[in-house]
Amino acid sequence: MRALAQRSSGAAKEIKELIETSGRQVAAGADLAGEAGQTMASVTQAVAQVTAIVDEIASASSEQGRGIEQVNQAIVQIDEVTQHNASLVSEAASASRSLEDQGRELNELVSFFRLPGETQGRHAPAGTGAQASRRVAMA
Repeated sequence: MRALAQRSSGAAKEIKELIETSGRQVAAGADLAGEAGQTMASVTQAVAQVTAIVDEIASASSEQGRGIEQVNQAIVQIDEVTQHNASLVSEAASASRSLEDQGRELNELVSFFRLPGETQGRHAPAGTGAQASRRVAMA
């Protein structure tokens, strides 16, 4: 009986040590689980921050796209106005040449009229007519 009691006492001590070891391992596991939870919370927070930054970048990109579209529209309008102005300049140059030709013709027609006391046809004084028009056009 004594041997049985000693074996029983040894087994009880061994069980007690196993329970204590198991308890320490469970506590260490719980600590590791807590650290893992904190790490996961940090990762989740970091992912949320990255998501917010990506959203801001997307918003800024969209705004830039709208700005570029507005610039493109302005350039198209400037091009249209420039083309229209070029057309108007061409028309004005054509009208100027036509007026110059008409002025020359009128000057020639008027030169045939005589005033009392004139012996020959009236001629335009030097520096008038086409020459004066050219000077004005060059100025």
